[in-house]
Amino acid sequence: MTPASLASYDGTAGILVDTNVWVDCIDEDSPWHNWATEQLQSCSERYPLHVNIIIYSELLIPGPDVHALDAMLDIYETLRTPLPWAAASLTAAAYSLYRRRGGSKQKPLPDFFIGAHAAVSNLSVLTRDPRPYRSYFAKLAACRT
Repeated sequence: MTPASLASYDGTAGILVDTNVWVDCIDEDSPWHNWATEQLQSCSERYPLHVNIIIYSELLIPGPDVHALDAMLDIYETLRTPLPWAAASLTAAAYSLYRRRGGSKQKPLPDFFIGAHAAVSNLSVLTRDPRPYRSYFAKLAACRT
């Protein structure tokens, strides 16, 4: 498999919505609740929203049951998008950089898979905390409303 090329990346194919945004949307007591629901609404009106199996799994721990989660995702017509194989090399590169910077986790963090997925699929990321993505995927675009 050849490494992914990000030469034409501009983040315009849609938006991969990070777990923290969905959690804030679910939790009406979250200080980010209004921001999250406004962002989801605004972004969904302009681009297709996506989740992958990592985000979906994180939302089920200990979040809503599968039917409730699917109903929430369906409100925003969210696509369940497979994690592309091309993301593997970018995930590994991000993890290697993390370890060189002194990171102690023994396996790649979910943010590495999410960031790599967005990058190779030409997706922006909607997140409350863009720092991990900017640290390891400098070209990655954030959703702007």
